[in-house]
Amino acid sequence: MDAASVTFLREVLSSAWVEGTRRLGRALRSTRSPGGLLVVGTPGEDPWHLAAHLDDEARLSGLDQLRPTLVRWAPPPGAPPHLSIGLERIAAARRGETLLVVAEEQAPAPLLERVDDARRTGTTIVALDGGDPELEGLAHEALAVPPTAPLSFDAAQHLVSLAAGEEPRRRGLRERLARLADLVTGPRVPD
Repeated sequence: MDAASVTFLREVLSSAWVEGTRRLGRALRSTRSPGGLLVVGTPGEDPWHLAAHLDDEARLSGLDQLRPTLVRWAPPPGAPPHLSIGLERIAAARRGETLLVVAEEQAPAPLLERVDDARRTGTTIVALDGGDPELEGLAHEALAVPPTAPLSFDAAQHLVSLAAGEEPRRRGLRERLARLADLVTGPRVPD
């Protein structure tokens, strides 16, 4: 999916979906150091595509902390170093690091146990899932993309990676005052 397609998708989606992907992107930006953003999937699905997009966003935005570490369930023997990191890396996760769990299907018990252990060490847990209440219960930030969502799980991954690389938008004084006025008096109706 190219940048123009992702931008178009943002324009046609409801603001709740766009804000959800931005919330996850902000959570990923809070990782303190390069290599501290761990990305793991389920035994049957390595989220290499999302990891590649996060690596691109790290390069384009200059945010080295977004450079992900892809954690794999069963790295093949002889894999290149960046593709040979196994589940033991989750056990070594610590405060200041972020574990992004990408699971379109329900997370298996061994993954949930590892996520719980990482959370206990102070690792920030972020989940992009298909609607898994157990995984979401362990996550500090989560976005569920069930099969009935107005976007595909793949599209949600693209939106999250784009949001991670974005500079957080700061509201100007005029915009903040207008929002405050709306809260006090109700929204303005155009003439």
